Amino acid sequence: MPGLDQMLAVFLDTLRDVLPIGVVLTVFQFFILKRPIPNPHQVLLGFAYVVIGLTLFLLGLEQALFPVGRMMASQFTDPGFLGTQGPGGDQANHWMAYLWLYLFAFCIGFSTTIVEPALIAVAHKAHLLSGGTIGAWGLRIAVALGVALGITLGVYRIILGVPIHYFIIAGYVIVVVQTFFAPRAIVPLAYDSGGVTTSTVTVPLVAALGLGLAENIPGRTALIDGFGLIAFASLFPIISVMTYAQISEWRVRKRMNRLTKRSAGDNQENPEGEYK
Repeated sequence: MPGLDQMLAVFLDTLRDVLPIGVVLTVFQFFILKRPIPNPHQVLLGFAYVVIGLTLFLLGLEQALFPVGRMMASQFTDPGFLGTQGPGGDQANHWMAYLWLYLFAFCIGFSTTIVEPALIAVAHKAHLLSGGTIGAWGLRIAVALGVALGITLGVYRIILGVPIHYFIIAGYVIVVVQTFFAPRAIVPLAYDSGGVTTSTVTVPLVAALGLGLAENIPGRTALIDGFGLIAFASLFPIISVMTYAQISEWRVRKRMNRLTKRSAGDNQENPEGEYK
C-alpha cells in the first residue's frame, strides 16, 4: 500500500498538471465569451473528481500495472522458461525461442484494446453517425487486431534489436498507399483509431512490457529498445481499420454484382416479365 506521503505527492503533482486546463477554460469563459459558468458547484465537484481519479489511477499504475508488465516480461525471457539453459543455451536470443511471448503480446494487445473506454466511445459514436453502416463491434475488433499485430511485431523488433525507424517508415508507406484506395468515409476514422488506442488501459501495460523486455534481453537498453511499442500500437490500427473497410466494400460490391447478374439472367429467361 502506498504511504500518505506518496499519495499526497502524487495528488499535488496531478493538481499542478490539471490546474492549467482549468485556468484556460475559466479565462476564456469569463474574459472572451463573457458568460458565467453554468452550475459552478457541479463543475468544481467534477474537477475534484478528475484530480482524485487521476491520482488513484497513477498510484495504481505504479503499484500494479507497471510491476506486472515488467514481471511478465522477465518471466517470459527467463532462460529456464525458454529452455535455453545448459547445452544449446547460446540460442537464447533466437527469435523462435520466444513464441509464447509473441502469443502473450498479441493477447494482451487485443484484450486491453477491446475494453479501451476511448475506443468504445468512438465506435459507438461512429455507429450512430453512420446510420448503422459502421458496426461498433466490427470497428472495435479491427482496431484490437491492429494493436495486437503491432505489439507483436514490436516485441519481435525488440528481440532482434532492429532499429525502429525501419518498421515505422514501412508501416506509414502502407498507410499512405491504403489512403488512396480505402473508402473516403473511413479514412478519418481510421486515423483517429490509432489515437484512441493509446489511452488509459493500453499504454501502461504495453509500455511496461517493452521496458521489461529491454531490461531482460541481453544487449538491449531500456531507453533505445524499451520504448516504441506504443508507436506500433498507434500505427497498425490505421492499417487494420482501412483494411476492414476495403474488405467490407469489396464484399458489398461482389454481392451487388451477383444480384445484378442474377437479375439480368431472370430478365433474359422471361423477357415479358412472366414467370413459368
